[in-house]
Parts: sequence; C-alpha cells; structure tokens
Amino acid sequence: MTEYVVTRWYRAPELLLSCYNYGTSIDVWSVGCILAEILGRKPIFPGTSSLDQLKLIVNVLGSPHEYDLEFIDTPRERMFIESFPYTRGIHFSHLFPQADPLAIDLLQKMLVFDPTKRITVSEALQHPYMADLYDPWCNPPAEVPINLDIDENWGEQMIRKMMWNEMLHHHPEVAYANA
Repeated sequence: MTEYVVTRWYRAPELLLSCYNYGTSIDVWSVGCILAEILGRKPIFPGTSSLDQLKLIVNVLGSPHEYDLEFIDTPRERMFIESFPYTRGIHFSHLFPQADPLAIDLLQKMLVFDPTKRITVSEALQHPYMADLYDPWCNPPAEVPINLDIDENWGEQMIRKMMWNEMLHHHPEVAYANA
C-alpha cells in the first residue's frame, strides 16, 4: 500500500508491519479509527512515522500477547513489536467517557491488533450500536466481490469508469438505485 491509498493515522497494524497477507480487516481498522476520532474529536493514533504509529497503537491497546502476533509474516517484525515496553493500555471508556457504551463496545471490536480477531464488516453492521442505521433488506451484502485491480497510472476518469462498470456488471441494483 502506498501513501496515496491510505494515510498513516488510519493504517492497520498489519500494513504498518508490511505484512503481505491482509484483507478487508484493514478497512474495519480504518473505520474504527474514524469512529474514535468522532467520539474524541481528534485522531486516536496521530503517528509521525510508522514506528511512532505502532507505539501509539500499542500504548492505547496494550501490549499484544504472543499469540496475537502470529499474523505477522516475518520474525524480525514480530520481535520488533515484542521489544516495546510492556503496557496495559487505556480502556476506551476512559479515553471517551461521554461515549455511548455501545459505541465503546463496537470500537473495542474494531480496533483489535490481530486482524484475525477483528470484527468483520457484516458483524459491525449488525452490532447493536448500528441497529438504527443498518437495514439488511435495503443494503444486502454483495454476492460477488468487486474487482478493484487498479493501476494508479490510469488516471481518475479511467478508474471511475472501471469501478462503475464493475458495479453495474456484478451489482445491477446499483443501476436502478441511481436511475
């Protein structure tokens, strides 16, 4: 991932650690960072570098257990995280004392260091905090993944056209919703 695709403050630990095997859990992390920013009125992890970013994350979430580092591809990166001083972290209810307890619960499930233990998009949408906003009948999950194999050299117009065609091809309901 390049700076063009995702800014550091919203980057999931697996991207900061240069892991090659990542999925949609990086988006859940980013949305969790945005939710935290809404609750606290400022970025939760405003790192000045990738190293600083990881330190801020660990300081808030607490030191990850050894079994929470198994997703990291390289032993060097794993040892790097293990070298941080131990911290218990800060509970989100202390960071955001005015927040709805359901928002805190959702945030705790989104901002999980190990991406394999992070809440999924579907689970997040069905979380009680989202109950008034999400209607599965109006927004059913996609049946086919959209191909976003984009060449950054294409230019904005070409990328927009490709994405639109991809949505219409696999998701014809988009055409009706925008007609």
